[in-house]
Amino acid sequence: MAYRTLLLESSDEIATITLNRPEKRNALTQEMIDELVSALWQVESSPTRVLILTGSGDAFCAGMDLESLRALNSQSVPDAVEDSRRIAKMFRLLNTFPKPLITAVNGAAVAGGCGIATITDFTISVPEAKFGYPEVRIGFIAAIVSVFLIRQVGEKRARDLLLTGRLLSAEEACRIGLVNEIVPRERLLERAQELADHLLTVSPTSLVYTKRLLREFSDDEINREIEVAIQENARIRSTADFHEGVAAFLEKRKPTWRGTA
Repeated sequence: MAYRTLLLESSDEIATITLNRPEKRNALTQEMIDELVSALWQVESSPTRVLILTGSGDAFCAGMDLESLRALNSQSVPDAVEDSRRIAKMFRLLNTFPKPLITAVNGAAVAGGCGIATITDFTISVPEAKFGYPEVRIGFIAAIVSVFLIRQVGEKRARDLLLTGRLLSAEEACRIGLVNEIVPRERLLERAQELADHLLTVSPTSLVYTKRLLREFSDDEINREIEVAIQENARIRSTADFHEGVAAFLEKRKPTWRGTA
């Protein structure tokens, strides 16, 4: 299958997906989300045993594309729910992917990009990368990814990140558990390959069973929480603060918050 927003390459038993909109800092569009889901399914059904996910250019993924963000301001409620489900499908698939999934973070991983970068099995980062969920700065919420964030870093730290919208250095992200390892940029893909090679030395059956076991621990709870998050993600899009925040962001001005629905 040919992809327009990403690259899918396979070598022996290792596959690599590269988010490939470097001129847009690999920002998410509906097309990229749909293509990432399709690529994950393609790798899942292939003989590949390990998947590496990375980005092209200087950023891993800068969150939602500006044109996509602009379109949110005119969405109907049913369209907002459908869009939220599309995002939830991507994150759920990343979280439940049955084969080991390594993210090689080559630069900024912000908002949805931070979610993609950190909910995989292993996250390796360059030192200059930034991480965070700045959605509150534009009157939005990081609803769906919060389901996974709480499990990664605990509720207290999740509250800090989600309520302040602050960005973290790679060092702090590593310290609180969003990142496993920091390596120099020139070593990033080499280190991801080394980890993938190690995973090829262990029992593939054990890896599948272990990932299934971890998924079964929380499947029902996560599915229930994601449904709540989908509704909240869609609901906030009809608020005055969301419309003002998006408009201010696109117009590069300070928002005037109304604090009402």
